[in-house]
Amino acid sequence: MLLAILCFYCTNIVRFFLPQQREFPLVDPADYYSRRYTYHYRQKKELVKWLWIGVSLVMLCFPLLPLVLGLSFFTLFLSFAILDETA
Repeated sequence: MLLAILCFYCTNIVRFFLPQQREFPLVDPADYYSRRYTYHYRQKKELVKWLWIGVSLVMLCFPLLPLVLGLSFFTLFLSFAILDETA
């Protein structure tokens, strides 16, 4: 426990001397990852989050292995389809 506390405070001291990182990155439209900072993409991520929460509740209500695996794979592929950059 003492070692963890020591590591925590040492890390904070080192971070004090490092350059500050921007919380909101400056996005160059030419970069391939700039779509992750758009309003529509954040809305899609929120939709996927609520989709996974809903499906997880269904899995907790019915803990049958075929149902859990089937819903997991279906939700995984649905999440990829929603977050696809071509859509």
